[in-house]
Amino acid sequence: MHTNEMMGGAVPRTGQQYSIRHGDYEAVVTELGAILRVLKYRGKDLLASFNPDGTVPCSNGNVLVPFPNRIEDGTYDFQGHTYTLPIDEHDRNTAIHGYGYRAYWGLQALTEDSVSLSWRVPDMGGYPFDVVVTVTYTLDDQGLTMTTRALNLGDEAAPWAFGIHPWLANGKQGVGDQIQKDNAPCTLSIPCRTHVVVDPDRLLPTGTEPVQGRTDLRQGPVLGEDAKFDDAWTDVERDDDGTCSAWFTRPDGIRIQLWGDETITSWQVCTGTGFDAGMRPAGVAVEPMTAYANAFRTGRNLVILQPAAVYTTQVGYRAQEV
Repeated sequence: MHTNEMMGGAVPRTGQQYSIRHGDYEAVVTELGAILRVLKYRGKDLLASFNPDGTVPCSNGNVLVPFPNRIEDGTYDFQGHTYTLPIDEHDRNTAIHGYGYRAYWGLQALTEDSVSLSWRVPDMGGYPFDVVVTVTYTLDDQGLTMTTRALNLGDEAAPWAFGIHPWLANGKQGVGDQIQKDNAPCTLSIPCRTHVVVDPDRLLPTGTEPVQGRTDLRQGPVLGEDAKFDDAWTDVERDDDGTCSAWFTRPDGIRIQLWGDETITSWQVCTGTGFDAGMRPAGVAVEPMTAYANAFRTGRNLVILQPAAVYTTQVGYRAQEV
């Protein structure tokens, strides 16, 4: 189903709205950034959504390509060349979250329960590589699967990393500081043995440490009102099939599983603590990534996408009432 949500006779600022549904699930994907704007299970929001005619408030649902998180000073070296990206997080002097979220993506296919969109990276000085990214969202009885496929059309290798930035809804409609209270009784499990240590001013990695105390989320602790995270974890614990899963459980009995395939090496969590009330989503950001911050500079878990090569990542959502 393709819905064009007209706002005063114009297409919304986030572009065409592509609605899909299957069984207990329904979703809306936007033309802008191929964002998963809405995901519902039995009528309940699994994601903190936003007005389709407004600006995306806090990277909600952004597809983070060709890199997630931050690149220090916007510069990196790759195969003998130095590249400089635009700085878009000025207070920390970093490039952040890639550029796919800024563009309108082209519709490739649409059915009742699936939608596919693509974006070709424009020729830009900081990332001149000719990569086409295709994202397909598919609903079935189990939930939603997102398949992201990067194809290198160029004649030279390209650096590549992937992530998404969903805010898992806490089931409430609070704003500002009330969100901290609404998040408090939720539990969050992150399947990682290692916590990434960062510079507190720039949030750039300085090292890693074994999880312990507040950073050990493997058993799904209650968040509590003091929870304050804008942190990454790595060294993931996997199921027998190679996948890894984060679990978010709300007081209303909805448990959300966010899973990633074997390409997911890291997870980021942001509680939004202290964020401006006008932009803070009512939930917690839980972000599976193929590489954490600064990968273009450090090379840690960086994918080198060879000419004509394809790199595919799958992540997905499942929900249940507990």
